[in-house]
Amino acid sequence: MVLRSYELWREIENEIGTPLLTITGGLTLESQNSEAALHGRRDFLDRAIRCAEKFHIRHEIVETAEIRKRYPQFAVTDERAYFEYETGYLRPELCLEAQLHLAQKHGATIQTDETVVSVVTRENSGVMVKTSRGTCCAEKVIVAAGPWIARFLPPAYAHVFKVYRQVMYWLDIREDRRSIFAPPGFPIFIWIFAKGGEFGFYGFPTLDGKTIKIASEQFRAITDPDHVQRAVSREEEQSMYNDYVQGRLPGISNRCTAAASCLYTTTADSNFVIDVHPDNDRIMIASPCSGHGFKHSAAIGEALAEQVIDGKSKIDISSFGLKRFKV
Repeated sequence: MVLRSYELWREIENEIGTPLLTITGGLTLESQNSEAALHGRRDFLDRAIRCAEKFHIRHEIVETAEIRKRYPQFAVTDERAYFEYETGYLRPELCLEAQLHLAQKHGATIQTDETVVSVVTRENSGVMVKTSRGTCCAEKVIVAAGPWIARFLPPAYAHVFKVYRQVMYWLDIREDRRSIFAPPGFPIFIWIFAKGGEFGFYGFPTLDGKTIKIASEQFRAITDPDHVQRAVSREEEQSMYNDYVQGRLPGISNRCTAAASCLYTTTADSNFVIDVHPDNDRIMIASPCSGHGFKHSAAIGEALAEQVIDGKSKIDISSFGLKRFKV
């Protein structure tokens, strides 16, 4: 699915003439004594290495001394790292704009600012979608409702999806250190270390060259997507610096120039849900969630289209079924 998404993002770029995917390389750092878990996996780095070997993904293992030499941005102690050459970042707003444009170009009708109230089977077959503006009918429907996905499933499935508020921060780079935090010398990174129940943090270079984007993940407090606290407090900004950045990224200041919250829709195994509705085989449920879905969205979209049109997708999505959860 990852490999197919790479192909599709490049196809979309070529068709619209706009860059969407920037390759920076990716560095996953992990303390050799860490017991932290990332997306439910305690051996995340080793699993990444095994996966890269299986799928012939270009990578290398970097030991502590070499990390210090090659990546002076990181104040490592006993970490080793996995470096993947073709890792990069997507620009999601541009990705969505491109996909909507191409959908319309190929005949889709886009309806925005419209709340879906219900999705139900019609008596004479097909599916009826009721919205805040009216109703429409279709032979098949794909529901990809993000943090609201559970509302379109029977109540027994409500426990499968938990919604968590996450926060992203843009911190200033100290002026005398900005050159080393710019691509190609500064890769996307994930730094895994035990921090309570959290895995550590991750970061990206930014287009302005004056800041980096960083974030962690929290799974202590669930939230309601309709009543989530969108504003980010000054205390949260300072805690991000004190608990994660300070002592690890010495070139980064404690000045936060921007912050934004988002929502993770998370399953118990931190994996996707892509399956037919348990009560209606005309409805597909798509929740590519748990905080690592967007980069896969191109291939997931293709698989869903193949599923509803041809009855089967080229990529095997059986492991994302609802039946793996006890209901």
